[in-house]
Amino acid sequence: MSVIVFGSINIDLVATVPRLPIAGETLLGYNFVRVPGGKGANQAVALARLEIPTQMVGRVGTDSFASELLYNLENSGVDSSNVSIDEDETVSSGVAVITVDDKGENQIIVIPGANGRVNEEDIERLSDLLPTATALLLQLEIPIAAVVAGAKAAHQAGVKVILDPAPAQSNLPDELYPLVDIITPNEVEAGQLVGFAVDTEESAAKAAEILLQRGVKSAIVKLGAKGVVCATAEETFFVPAFPVHAVDTVAAGDAFNGGLAAGIFTGLSLHQAVIWGAAAGALAATKLGAQTSLPDKLTFDTFLKEKGIMKDEV
Repeated sequence: MSVIVFGSINIDLVATVPRLPIAGETLLGYNFVRVPGGKGANQAVALARLEIPTQMVGRVGTDSFASELLYNLENSGVDSSNVSIDEDETVSSGVAVITVDDKGENQIIVIPGANGRVNEEDIERLSDLLPTATALLLQLEIPIAAVVAGAKAAHQAGVKVILDPAPAQSNLPDELYPLVDIITPNEVEAGQLVGFAVDTEESAAKAAEILLQRGVKSAIVKLGAKGVVCATAEETFFVPAFPVHAVDTVAAGDAFNGGLAAGIFTGLSLHQAVIWGAAAGALAATKLGAQTSLPDKLTFDTFLKEKGIMKDEV
């Protein structure tokens, strides 16, 4: 059995500058890094680092970034044999061009590239994997039609669907909600979905209730350092965030979803799986970068033990 991640695979090109440039200006930067990213790939690596059997379904281009991205997935323990290479030579792999200044402010340009061309062929490869899957993780960095089709295929196969509705959107198709077992928006994404500010435990619970009314089975609203609100038809509960010294919150949400799905794969209760998600997200916030911040199993297990959390609690 395995967990499948169906989503985006990007290369992040990050330049550090003293301040962000204005239109028409050329600035000298002082650092550049090239790192693997994309919400789909991040969540796949998060799972694989926790030693959960993980399959990635997605697309890359024919450029030099493609081999780097595929190597990184495999090196992280992700099965990338169902990532296709788009043969259109005019299509790049997904790229994010990021400029970060000394204050931590950024400008980001995302070129979807091959991610934007995910289609029926990819759905077919995904469908072939579903009989041996326990969960499917989805995000919104591939075409929404592919997200809906993937959720529908998993729902029909009896595979749990976990949707991270990011990047934030206000107009998800109505047909998607009933196909989703667990939706995991953060504050901004939840606010976009329900149409009001979500920044407290009370407003998160209200947002979660609305998402349940739209058809999802469980709604988890991530409030960052404030904690997590989770609602089902039977209960609503709050899980406080683990206090850590946060250095960089990039990919903390992806780490949360990886920890959550790892707990579900292991057979934990939803409440305990949410605690696992919170722990993975907290650990990711203590290190710089996206995939470079995702915790491995030893670090994760040690953290749980230090916090007095029994790994086998169900």
